[in-house]
Amino acid sequence: MTTPFAQAADDGVRALRGVRIYPAPDAPPIDDGVVLVRDGRIVGVGARSAVSKEIPPLASACDGGVVVAGFQNSHVHLNGAAFAKAKTAPAATLEAGLTALLTRYGFTTAFDIASDRDNTLALRARVNQGELKGPRLLTAGLPLFPPQGLPAYLDHFDPAFLAKLPQPATVASALATVRQNLDAGAEGTKLFLVTPQRDRPPKRIAADIAEAAVAETHRRGHLAFAHPTDLDGVRAALRAQVDILAHPPLGVPGPWPTELMDALRAAGVYMVPTLKLLRYELVKEQVPAPQADAVLQDSVREVGRFAAAGGKLLFGTDVDYMEDSDPTEEYELLAQAGLRPMQILASLTTVPAERWKETARRGQLKPGLEADLVVLDGDPAVSVKHFAKVKCTVRGGRLIWAAAEAPAR
Repeated sequence: MTTPFAQAADDGVRALRGVRIYPAPDAPPIDDGVVLVRDGRIVGVGARSAVSKEIPPLASACDGGVVVAGFQNSHVHLNGAAFAKAKTAPAATLEAGLTALLTRYGFTTAFDIASDRDNTLALRARVNQGELKGPRLLTAGLPLFPPQGLPAYLDHFDPAFLAKLPQPATVASALATVRQNLDAGAEGTKLFLVTPQRDRPPKRIAADIAEAAVAETHRRGHLAFAHPTDLDGVRAALRAQVDILAHPPLGVPGPWPTELMDALRAAGVYMVPTLKLLRYELVKEQVPAPQADAVLQDSVREVGRFAAAGGKLLFGTDVDYMEDSDPTEEYELLAQAGLRPMQILASLTTVPAERWKETARRGQLKPGLEADLVVLDGDPAVSVKHFAKVKCTVRGGRLIWAAAEAPAR
């Protein structure tokens, strides 16, 4: 890799030294390497021996690990108690919530795809103003549900929050919600196309409403997510020209129809696997362990088939709906699905950068890109569990979390 190490002469440059550096999922690793950072951007990546002078460390606690680009979690929520009243809550409380959910696991960007929009925007503003350390936060704001169609699995949420959730019965009301979200600062739209009900058939968003909401989102230059639930929900997502499936049809027996998976790939629809979520839901439903494992492995195989045929995957965990924020099992399940470590790294880095048209800004360790970095305490090529063993998280050249500074857990 050609690296402008002449930048090392500048006083503002700081160095992050790694036992191994993965500049990109499809690039050869660099052993005993260094990433040079200045003013929040990467100015050099290469072998440490190529640096002719000693450079101050970016953060001494972060040297000596495996360095990769910052991770993106493409499916989170920010509805937990830690984020309540984000406009006025103590910064330490909010930062602790972001740490527990995201930054300790290397996420420098997170896409919230359903929350109390104004509260999430207040949280984001305080992160962006530097009041608290946290990842870059994107949001879809308030999601759209079918008329009188809030799903049964939201029953435990605060009734005041549930009352805010849009359930448009007409195209006009759906468009009003989309515009309100985007005008407020949201970066996308989320459609719950199919929602399970207690002791009743599932509710579905009408095709004309879904299509109009997605078209308006695209007209404004943004992307649309869909929660499909079942195979008909996947078909509805295709008809509406949705960009990203927030989940595959988890728990639907395989094999999923080949022509449907082919149609998703042909339409350029990306998928967030959220495989760990399926086990979480099966445990909640008290499905016996052997049966639950068989259901889970069925979906693992189908996600693997989609990826093996060229389907694009975005890493996401559905945390803050799912209470357990540790992504280790998700990495393991993706590996069971047949993804190689560098494919998993791509789902965390280059694939989201591509999907959000940000390859000129992030997703790799490359001069000129933003210095969003993760330092791992182990090589993910040896074990995918190491993706979750984070030593340091750096956003824009600023250390936002370090294991060495964290209280013992």
